[in-house]
Amino acid sequence: MKNIFDLSKSHSVVHNYMEELRNVDKQQDRFVFRENVKRIGRVIGYELSKGLSYKTLSINTPLSPHDQQVVEDSVVVITLLRAGLPLHEGILDVFPHAENGFISAYRKHDGDDFTIEMKYVACPSLEGKVLVLNDPMLATGSSMLAAWEVLLQYGKPKKVVIASVIASKEGIENVIHEAPTDFDLWVGAIDPSLNPSKYIVPGLGDAGDLSFGEKLQH
Repeated sequence: MKNIFDLSKSHSVVHNYMEELRNVDKQQDRFVFRENVKRIGRVIGYELSKGLSYKTLSINTPLSPHDQQVVEDSVVVITLLRAGLPLHEGILDVFPHAENGFISAYRKHDGDDFTIEMKYVACPSLEGKVLVLNDPMLATGSSMLAAWEVLLQYGKPKKVVIASVIASKEGIENVIHEAPTDFDLWVGAIDPSLNPSKYIVPGLGDAGDLSFGEKLQH
């Protein structure tokens, strides 16, 4: 089953974070931009934690024994570099003991057309674990699907969760259609369309450049 959870469908402080991310008069402060992406990551991490498996630990408090529920699942947080780093950090704040993985995936443009280039993968075993695969902008879904395809060689996860700040309807449809397994998608907002260059509209621009500065094209 493919489950889509859109945080914009209910009232929460995420709307405030999103306003500052989208607003051209506010988003140029890189520190604030990264912090708002991290905040959305923390909210997504908290929300997806509700769908994990739990176990009971018997512990001692200063006053008496106590049976405490804790997360039983092993979580692996994997990000698509470089734009995904702030979102990764936010999710990792919720799961500080999670294993981590990193994939370098970027668009290699030829006019308005592009291919997805993979240059680097660092990943632990995913066998039987909860994979949280995050990329702030799910535009066409091509980068997410290419990364997922690479990760298949690292084991079969118990569960796959995709985390994004903004996704396009087209990107979500592509991932639903092409995904190798079921998944949950947690997203801050779903936007209606892509422009000819395959950027999300209205979106927020280039999340990597807004987080870290513009890059030279070679």
